[in-house]
Amino acid sequence: MAQTPPPFAAYEWMIAWRYLRAKRAEGGVSIMTWISLLGITLAVFALIATLSVRSGFRAEFVDTILGANAHVTIYQSVAVTEEGQSSRVIDDYAAMVDRLRAVPGVTRVAPLIKGQVMASHGGQNAGVEVFGISAEDLATIPRIAVPEKSMGDLSQFGSNGDGIAIGWGVAQSLNVGVGDRIRLISPNGVQTPFGSTPRVKAYDVVYVFQAGRWDIDRTRIYMPFTEAQSYFNREGVADEMEVMVADPDSVDRMVPQLLRAGGERTLLWTWRDASGAFLRALDVEDNVMFVILSILVLIAAMNIVSGLIMLVKNKGRDIGILRTMGLTEGAVMRVFFLCGAGVGTVGTLAGVILGCLFAIYIDPVFSFVNYVMGGGVWDPSIRGIYTLPAKLELGDVMSAVSLSLVLSYVVTVFPARRAARMDPVEALRYE
Repeated sequence: MAQTPPPFAAYEWMIAWRYLRAKRAEGGVSIMTWISLLGITLAVFALIATLSVRSGFRAEFVDTILGANAHVTIYQSVAVTEEGQSSRVIDDYAAMVDRLRAVPGVTRVAPLIKGQVMASHGGQNAGVEVFGISAEDLATIPRIAVPEKSMGDLSQFGSNGDGIAIGWGVAQSLNVGVGDRIRLISPNGVQTPFGSTPRVKAYDVVYVFQAGRWDIDRTRIYMPFTEAQSYFNREGVADEMEVMVADPDSVDRMVPQLLRAGGERTLLWTWRDASGAFLRALDVEDNVMFVILSILVLIAAMNIVSGLIMLVKNKGRDIGILRTMGLTEGAVMRVFFLCGAGVGTVGTLAGVILGCLFAIYIDPVFSFVNYVMGGGVWDPSIRGIYTLPAKLELGDVMSAVSLSLVLSYVVTVFPARRAARMDPVEALRYE
């Protein structure tokens, strides 16, 4: 009794490989094979490239938020002073700093003075936001202490009481550099019997930073804390607390402890509150883009179906001969399944290689595109960051590979079954 060969035996692989190879008389089959291969390659490449840019954009956006802004901003609700004026300043800010630092998971607490003023230099004016902070606390802000680009020396911040740090965009707007002196004009200055008069004071620029976000670099100025107290009439008080934590993703779980440590009238605003709407919009966009690109992969996989249908039609005589020689329906089905699955697998691998190379070398690719288009392809004032980021993650690559292979294998089954069910008598009737 003859032994039945196991599924996917060597001869099935050999026949599938012979069918996929080009023959001069059957060039159409070869052309459809190459079209199917190219379609799968480009679809997987597009999927991985999009997923990597999506991951990179999200990571860059979150990193610039966490690297230059507070993870939690703590301030106080409005209270009425003895003079009958409303105020929300923090009086005993030193004690609050100690209480907040004692909360588990808190890595840094810095009192701040904040105010909006007009900056002026050489006839150029710009609206800016001033952050009053101590030199020690400023040196612990990652995107300021280690920015993408910088000029000057951060250790000179606060030197002689008037050394300030400004964003790269502010420096460009005012046409200033390190060593220049700019004037800050505040509408709420000295109190007189006739009301408050604007306060104008000049400061030396000792440090220029590029934090990586256009909106920060375009508007932010850091001033020494004690000088900011004097400039904004905040002697002995602070406006708010800048808190950073070890795990920013779990900051919501720390909210009750931070509120208790802050005491009465304490309010807080986390980085998720500030950017939650944008992050949720990114999640929705991620899901939509994945669905759209999945359809693109499906369309590419359908090319395999058309190619296999043509192959089955052209190989009708061969199928009839193989069946009369003893090949079972299952063996014929596996032969044509291997043809389609082989195209899908090779195309997927090629797409993975191209997609990974694109993510790794995105900067030269983006520079080339920007050069070809004549510049101005990326506007940081709209997108908030300066370049197109990409982050290659294993999960994204595996998602693309799994989707492509599953679709390629599933759609291959149908033409393979058609070939297996072909009647050998009908296939050889007119041969």
